[in-house]
Amino acid sequence: MSDRETLERIVFLEGELLDEKRFEEWLDLYTEDAIYWVPATPGQKSPENHVSLFYDDKQTMLARVTRLRHPEIHAQLPASRTCRIITNVAVEAAAGSAASLDVTSSHMIVEYRPGWEQRIFAGRCRHTLRHEGGRWRIARKRFDLINCDAAFAALTVPL
Repeated sequence: MSDRETLERIVFLEGELLDEKRFEEWLDLYTEDAIYWVPATPGQKSPENHVSLFYDDKQTMLARVTRLRHPEIHAQLPASRTCRIITNVAVEAAAGSAASLDVTSSHMIVEYRPGWEQRIFAGRCRHTLRHEGGRWRIARKRFDLINCDAAFAALTVPL
């Protein structure tokens, strides 16, 4: 497998792990200093001077997974089922770093919960991948939803 295929595969694998609720394996894709960001406004430049839909470090991601695994998580009764479609994947050098690469892609996520209206999330994603410990891992993920400034019912599953 080429380096490009390996990097693309990480993006596809992340989607598979989330759809299959293999959250611990999903967390393992991320570096210890990882940031997972979903801006709340189109073109948002920074998560630090504006509210975001998600702005998580690895510990916050772990806390989310712990809550999702709790048998009585009311926000997920019944549990969501998701399916991701990932396309238009491109690999490029990461800004300001020779040791990282960015992988951009388009995502569509369908979320279904029995008794609830089906939801569709779509947008562009940028994964910054860093090679460490003999493998590529996700150091940063930014997911720009096309409707990020819309009113949402609770977002309880990772996008």
